[in-house]
Amino acid sequence: MTSTQVVADTVARLVGDAVTAPSMHNAQPWRFVFRPDSGVLELRGDPERAMERTDPDHRALHLGCAAALFNLRVSAAWHGLGARVGLLPDGSDPWLLAGVVFGTPAGEDRELAALHGALRRRHTSRHPFTDEPVPAPLLDGLCAAARLEGCRLTLPDRWHTEAVLSLVRDAEHHEEMDPSARAETAAWTTGGRGAAPAPRDDGIPAAAFGPRSAGPASVRDFGRAHPDPDRGWAVFEEHPQLALLGTADDTAADWLRAGQALERVLLQATADGLATSMTSQPLEWPELRWAVRDPLVSLGHVQMVLRLGYGPAGAATPRRPVTEVLELG
Repeated sequence: MTSTQVVADTVARLVGDAVTAPSMHNAQPWRFVFRPDSGVLELRGDPERAMERTDPDHRALHLGCAAALFNLRVSAAWHGLGARVGLLPDGSDPWLLAGVVFGTPAGEDRELAALHGALRRRHTSRHPFTDEPVPAPLLDGLCAAARLEGCRLTLPDRWHTEAVLSLVRDAEHHEEMDPSARAETAAWTTGGRGAAPAPRDDGIPAAAFGPRSAGPASVRDFGRAHPDPDRGWAVFEEHPQLALLGTADDTAADWLRAGQALERVLLQATADGLATSMTSQPLEWPELRWAVRDPLVSLGHVQMVLRLGYGPAGAATPRRPVTEVLELG
């Protein structure tokens, strides 16, 4: 099948799968433009959904858009299409993040298609995980998944895990002391019982906050902005299984590779029966981000901290309709 034979309704189905990707505060900072004449599907960043205080260089925005790009590749493979991707195809247009042309599937697409069943089962879990360790073969498989996208996933030892958790607490303190950062988080969350009705198709609803932690935890507490009297308390795992996703360099192209690697790891983890969450707080503050790196491992630049384990899958968060994010050019 040539790219010109990919019709608009097929593209809409692919985009419908793409937008199940995670993004910072579930802002969904992506736009898709399909050019029927050339058969190119453009992935564009949406500056109106950027976090100007905590993501001023749009690194997290690139990661979220790239996670959607990986989902698009998975969906294309599952539909029997190959997807040829060009990153940052126009240097004069920084919001044009990728161009995708569909065609004959390649051999690697079978591995992508196998992840399709995890697309809508992957949710961020802000609940405690059990103490059951993640088997080494599963962790090795996740590291291999990151390598397939040109990135590296490392597993910090107990000492460095404690250092990262300390940085998470430092980042929470930074946000508490920064009114702009607090306002930004509050703008993308919705309160629980007693709050004014605010139906929306983005952001973090109260159902996805998870319980309040009775002690230190590696998950962001979105409920601080919208206290909910019905929200319970829980003790989170004392020694969480963290993983650091990194790249050698820290350019926009690296961020796009990292976002695809992130989603590949998350989908593989979901397919393996693991629950996952992401911890980006210390990466949002330049004075803390450098310290997240393991000094004993040559990782380069940490792009995301992941938490892996066994526990509740987490609640689904809303998604904008395809008609809102897809344009026919």
